[in-house]
Amino acid sequence: MKLKPLSWDNLKFGQVYTDHMMEVDWNQSKGWSKPLISPLHNFDIHPGAKVLHYAIELFEGMKAFRGVDNKIRLFRPEKNIERMKRSAIRATLPDFDAEELIKLISNTIEIDKEWVPYSDTGFLYIRPTMIGTDPTIGVAVSTQAKLFVLLNPVGTSTGFQPVSLLADPEYVRAFSGGVGAYKMGCNYAPTLLVGKIAHKMGCHQALWLYDTDEKLTEASAMNIFVYWKNENGEEELVTPPLEDGLILPGVTRDSILVLAREWNEFKISERYPTMEEIQRSLKEKRMLQMFCTGTASGIVPVNRIVYKNKKTKECENLLLPTMESRSNLVKRFYDTILDIQVITCSQWVVTLNPRNIF
Repeated sequence: MKLKPLSWDNLKFGQVYTDHMMEVDWNQSKGWSKPLISPLHNFDIHPGAKVLHYAIELFEGMKAFRGVDNKIRLFRPEKNIERMKRSAIRATLPDFDAEELIKLISNTIEIDKEWVPYSDTGFLYIRPTMIGTDPTIGVAVSTQAKLFVLLNPVGTSTGFQPVSLLADPEYVRAFSGGVGAYKMGCNYAPTLLVGKIAHKMGCHQALWLYDTDEKLTEASAMNIFVYWKNENGEEELVTPPLEDGLILPGVTRDSILVLAREWNEFKISERYPTMEEIQRSLKEKRMLQMFCTGTASGIVPVNRIVYKNKKTKECENLLLPTMESRSNLVKRFYDTILDIQVITCSQWVVTLNPRNIF
């Protein structure tokens, strides 16, 4: 058993693990084995395992919080597990029982509950993962798999600090008919080079554009929202749609849309904003705010876009308002969701109630 930290504030995302993990194996002939919660350990995996050669894998990202009542809460876990099941189908990995997996996750957290930060800004990050472990080389469906869950305490949310984005139409994250709507590792490795280029140009992340009209799709691994006055003078919240499979259906994205529709204070559109629209809204002073959302990142304002013109190759520095001087929509969303996660009783929150299912 590792010593718990004296201070939660310095726990960085993804770098510290709790004492235990959950794992369960599957094979085509026998199905799922008995789940096991055990001390965190390395895997013994064959070097020919399909995950190592053909990226047959998927993962999820979820959060647990310690509420003001000291009870541990999961935030909308069923949405993450539904998405994980869709990813499994796309990756030809085995299906599983969603409720049983949530119970297993709950039991693992219960064992390591002292690792859930005693902090309203910290959280326990939950990483369910499934990999193809069939030890045969050849592009084919994996006949063996392993599902496992890791837990990472995080001291402070990475969200709410403004970020700058590089928009270079030379690079795309996803394409129609591909796997951009699924949480699979093959979507992430190709983005790292563009992230390095963005850093060299003084930006935090990449803003992904698509097609000849330069539709905004995602920012790094986050969903995006634009809040502006449209050309009809209406306040409008715009986010890219899910229908064509370019966009990961984020749980935070869905939460934002549900809240915005409940408030019913401005127009809500699920469509692609374009770079030309962004430029025009800034020139005409109609842009109010742009922000990104994700489980790990939370809700993040955007204060600058460095746009590389595809024809001229010149870069334009676009400064975006962050609404410090007026009603701040990002902060309102942030505060409302945080209140649900740690204070308010809500149908979005599952209070930990572990059961012995073995």
